[in-house]
Amino acid sequence: MIRLVQEIRETLKNISDKVDNWFNKPEEARKYKPLDNGWTIDQILEHISLTNHFLLILIDKGARKALENANKLNLQTELDGYEFEKKKLDEIGLHKSFEWIRPEHMEPKGEKSSAETREIIGEQFQQCSKHLENMPDGEGILHKTTMTVNNLGKIDVYEYIYFLAKHAERHLTQMEKNEEEFLSSIR
Repeated sequence: MIRLVQEIRETLKNISDKVDNWFNKPEEARKYKPLDNGWTIDQILEHISLTNHFLLILIDKGARKALENANKLNLQTELDGYEFEKKKLDEIGLHKSFEWIRPEHMEPKGEKSSAETREIIGEQFQQCSKHLENMPDGEGILHKTTMTVNNLGKIDVYEYIYFLAKHAERHLTQMEKNEEEFLSSIR
């Protein structure tokens, strides 16, 4: 279990760093509107922060309940036969790997500056890291919540944190495509 928590922590850090690097791109590239009328890079980053916000509501609540359950349940018994749904969760990180219509409250509105969005995303990834620190021995498996995206079903707190990271990773590909199109348009 310690290895799994470490793997999630490393995935979170790696994706956090990659997302943060997009804020260093020139403003002209971040504001470029792709030909397919999709989101700009800044809008994608704002979407990541909005999605993280709503996922963290569930993660925070789940972590609290998982830690409460650690006092009521036998963790070792629960860990026996535990399986982390890595393969299903990894699909979340692949751009266009499944159909999903996001809720309206996760659509970017342009209400925050790029600097504010950067700070928010950094804090959100830190908040996930803190949860992993507080549940180092498997406690995160002790509470599950339903996730409808990609028909994941009931997933535990560790899987939710991994989902959050993979959702951001999904959008890295989208931003790369935007940047490629932008660079082609200025050549």
